[in-house]
Amino acid sequence: LDMAAPTALQRSVVLPAGRHTASLIFLHGSGDTGQGARAWIKQILNQDMAFQHIKVIYPTAPARPYTPMKGALSTVWFDRYKISNDCAEHIESIDSMCRRLTDLINDEIKNDIAKNRILIGGFSMGGGMAMHLAYRFHQDLAGVFALSSFLNKDSAVYQALKKNESVLPELFQCHGTADELVLYSWGEETNKMLKSVGVPTSLHTFPNLNHELSRTEIEKLKTWIVKKLPVEATKTN
Repeated sequence: LDMAAPTALQRSVVLPAGRHTASLIFLHGSGDTGQGARAWIKQILNQDMAFQHIKVIYPTAPARPYTPMKGALSTVWFDRYKISNDCAEHIESIDSMCRRLTDLINDEIKNDIAKNRILIGGFSMGGGMAMHLAYRFHQDLAGVFALSSFLNKDSAVYQALKKNESVLPELFQCHGTADELVLYSWGEETNKMLKSVGVPTSLHTFPNLNHELSRTEIEKLKTWIVKKLPVEATKTN
């Protein structure tokens, strides 16, 4: 029986062109990989999503049995009882992944990146994972983004924030109105609920966009990323 700590998550990394002073963690959607998410964004932009000073990390979720696929193995961040906002969360799998992603955040901190210079977000399930990670365990991150994502109606995130007093990281949320997998109304409700418990949020609506990413959306996201993680002035001693 292997009692050792689980191995570090596999990751695909886009290094900054210049001095590394901030980090961005992008969590893929269910069934995808870090490489896959990076390639998808690269295809949309015709180049990597890259920055002068920000390292972009695309980790891959370890394969696990996934209930909505009748228990077949899938690279998902956590399990779900069903793809609906109206059921209980599979909290054990969410929490165990929060621990593994905390190791990833700590790796960046060991590289001298301040916690408030780290952003986390993702697409679909990746965005849901990011909201759990940031709003329940890492409220001192620079910000959170969620693209075509949602939280269940009675999410542990809402429960945690009801008791919260501190200033929370801003949420940048995007959702297509034509999404047939994660309904626009689920994303909208998530935004309203988070706002009501003190999260500074914005919700960007994309008419006719299904469960996918668009170029306009990624360009908007990039602008927001640089606003949250500006280039630091060179420190003069």
